[in-house]
Amino acid sequence: MTNGIKIATIGGGSSYTPELVEGFIKRYEELPIRELWLVDIEAGKEKLEIVGNLAKRMIEKAGLPIEVHLTLDRREALKDADFVTTQFRVGLLDARAKDERIPLKYGVLGQETNGPGGLFKGLRTIPVILDICKDIEELCPNAWLINFTNPAGMVTEAVLRYSNIKKVVGLCNVPIGMEMGIAKLLDVDHSRVRIDFAGLNHMVYGLDVYVDGESVKDKVINLLTDPNNSSFVKNIEGLGWEPEFIKALNVLTCPYHMYYYKTSEMIAKDQKNSKNEGTRAEVVQALEKELFELYKDPNLAIKPPQLEKRGGAYYSDAAVRLINSIYNDKRDIQPVNTINNGAIAGIPNDSAVEVSSIITKDGPKPIVMGELPVAVRGLVQQIKSFERVAAEAAVTGDYDKAILALTINPLSPSDTVAKEIVDEMLEAHKEHLPQFFNKVEA
Repeated sequence: MTNGIKIATIGGGSSYTPELVEGFIKRYEELPIRELWLVDIEAGKEKLEIVGNLAKRMIEKAGLPIEVHLTLDRREALKDADFVTTQFRVGLLDARAKDERIPLKYGVLGQETNGPGGLFKGLRTIPVILDICKDIEELCPNAWLINFTNPAGMVTEAVLRYSNIKKVVGLCNVPIGMEMGIAKLLDVDHSRVRIDFAGLNHMVYGLDVYVDGESVKDKVINLLTDPNNSSFVKNIEGLGWEPEFIKALNVLTCPYHMYYYKTSEMIAKDQKNSKNEGTRAEVVQALEKELFELYKDPNLAIKPPQLEKRGGAYYSDAAVRLINSIYNDKRDIQPVNTINNGAIAGIPNDSAVEVSSIITKDGPKPIVMGELPVAVRGLVQQIKSFERVAAEAAVTGDYDKAILALTINPLSPSDTVAKEIVDEMLEAHKEHLPQFFNKVEA
């Protein structure tokens, strides 16, 4: 690493890549990147070219000596990398649209990372990430794997459990979005706000919130009883909490909790939206079309503001802050997905959790949060059981385990409905789930 850092980004043709590049430009003084390799698959080739050329223009405008390489050869990109970031989507947005639309037919929530959608995204993604892990072991065994691919918690769980890679951190922009939202609510600079995060990815709670080291949790919870203040993430419209509920819960929720605590309202809203304007995936497809048209403009050399609508705001801040803190042994506190090691009681030590951690050159050291409040503990444990069983189904292609995983998910109404959904979704995603079909044919 003496002559600069090599970063390989898998899923480099993603519309999020300009976010990442902007983050690298901003922090170049501390993070001297020599080479940035953007990798994609054949189906993403055109997008990779468009995004890659924008990345080159952004770096040229900033006057930095970062070489950008575009490739469809993952192994070439991984060779001797210092950091590998993953942000890919198996089956692209078409697969996400199926994940969202099919469950709604059964009166079950269709969502990218929760319920049946989360299960099937995991089943498609985990074999691919484990394949990438094998390449990392061989070609850049000392690299850090920074995974942003959803469902980030389940993917991190699978890497910890089914690969030899220990230098893995899962990352999500929800906690940083919550911090930013609360800073705005309190009208203070983001740098002064810190939240004690504990739970799982998209199932994380803020146990306490501090401004300049002083707890302001009571004040924040009071502000959150206002329905206009309940969601901090662009792609989830807040419906507003019942004030009595949020006061009694006495911890900060993340926007994804809407799916669990307001299930019937969210299903009704999604069914209405899918009829009127399409599923979230279909809305995003239209947004992406617009973004890639902008990205093509040879005069564009910055990240366009329209990217914020995509739902990935602060992604680059979170990702580049994390890489910077590992590289420079900053020992600052950041919420990440990492191995529990006793930080959260009641969750296995070898499982992935999302928790505030001290970021060192040896990776995240999770801060001990102890027992979760009794009101939220059971739900977190139930989702962890779901993630564990789902990861096992993804690795083994075990049909029964896939039905079990969906049945124990709180968004599933019964084992019968779970089986019907699994059957239909297996068929719909057949080309991306060889582990379930090759055995049957064999």
